Parts: sequence; C-alpha cells; structure tokens
Amino acid sequence: MVHDQRSALSSYVNNLLSKGRTVFTADDARSELGVEHGAFLDAAGRLQRRQALLSPRQGFYVIVPPQYASWGAPPPSWFIDPLMRYEKAPYYVGLLKAAELHGATHQAVMEFQVITSKRMAEIRTGRSLLTFYYRKELETVSQGIIHRKTDTGSMQVSSPSLTALDILRYPQASGGLDNVATVLSDLGEKIEADQLATLSKSFEKPIVQRLGHLLDWLGYQAAADGMFATLDARGSYRWVDLDRKEARDPDFAPEPVARDDRWRVVVHRHPELDE
Repeated sequence: MVHDQRSALSSYVNNLLSKGRTVFTADDARSELGVEHGAFLDAAGRLQRRQALLSPRQGFYVIVPPQYASWGAPPPSWFIDPLMRYEKAPYYVGLLKAAELHGATHQAVMEFQVITSKRMAEIRTGRSLLTFYYRKELETVSQGIIHRKTDTGSMQVSSPSLTALDILRYPQASGGLDNVATVLSDLGEKIEADQLATLSKSFEKPIVQRLGHLLDWLGYQAAADGMFATLDARGSYRWVDLDRKEARDPDFAPEPVARDDRWRVVVHRHPELDE
C-alpha cells in the first residue's frame, strides 16, 4: 500500500511536469491522490531524497526536472511567483537581480533578491539562495513593479527606476558604493524620469539625494531633474554623506573631496566604476 502511494505521487509529479507545471501544494496533492497526511509526507520524503522534489516552505513543493538534477533545483524564477502567492506576500524581484534582468552588464548575482511586505528568512534551493528584504508598503511603489515572463509563467520585477532607488535604500544588499555606481551607469539610459520622480516620493530624502547626486555625476542629469523638483517640493533637506559607512571611518576618508550643493551630498570618495 505504501509503495502504491509513493508511485501515485511520482506519477502525479510527472503528470504536472508534462503540463508544464513545476509546483504544487501538499493539500492539492493529497486531495488529488486521496491519501492521508502521513502517507503523503512519506512519499514526498522519498522523492526529496532522490532529489526529484524540494520543499522551500512547509506544504509547498517544487519539482526538480531532470535537466536541473545536478543543480538541485530549477531557477527561482520558475517558482517565485507561486511561492509568494502561497505565502500571501506581495513581492517583487529587485535590487541587483532586477538590475541583471534589465541588462546591467556587470552583474552576475549569486543571490535571488526579493523585496516583500512579509518578513521572511532566506531560502537555499539547490545552488540558489533566495534572500528577502522588507518593505512595509509595496502599494506605494506599485507604479514601478512590472510583470516579466519566465519559462513557466511570470514574476514581478522592479523597473529600472525603482531598482535605482532600491539599491540606495538597501546598501547592504547592493555591494557597496562602487558597485551601486556601476549598476547605475548601466541602468541610467533605461530610467524613466517621470516614473523616477513619482516613485521618489515614497523614499526617504537622503536616499533621493544620494541617487540624484550619483545620476548627475554619471551624466544622467535629465533622468534626475524631475526627482530634484519633487524633492525640493517636499521642503527642506539636510546635508548627507554619500556613503555613511565610509564617512564614519576617519582612517578611510578623513576629509570630504567634494560637496554637491544641488543635492546637499558630502562626498568623501568618488566611486570607482567597474570597467
């Protein structure tokens, strides 16, 4: 009987794959197969030990097609959308991963970075690491979230404008000042000035100031002009350091090398772009 239940789950998985589906929930499988919870877990565990199945979240399963057996999992883009729907968590793929998807030529990101309104721990799936960054209200940046087709459906991704703001908001995820500037040099021509200005209203003023300075410095002043007008309309804003971490290390950058009066940004070191 146990063998039959294991075979039934294996057939169920193969049938889903034949239809182009790579995810399912425990509840769906149990309902379809008519098996008890314990029997299902036993059968699923056997497939997981054979590396034909993985469970990034309790009750949620990802099928590993044969071509990805050596990787231990299909790409996260195959299952991130249904996973986040299962978690009931609004999300978008962002930061350096979004920059890579938009053609940032210097990016080969090891992490699959996701911004969501639910606090979630990182997930290891085969060779991939999914990391989650928290933003309380995703509705405020919905204009900058776009749908992108994947091999198995679609996923939500930040636009170049939203990506530019985010990499300044989450510096710990963006690889430091030099990497941020390099990414912006790749994305600059794809940034929509009107969208950037609108989205910037939902970001803290220091983030807008730092991004504006970098876009001007990189030669994308036209992209930043609307954002500057929006910032100015929000009232007074204080001077900020371009890189807070470096500014706090007197041995690294003892004196400022420049002051940007337009954005009120103190520069202790100009970024070095990755050629």
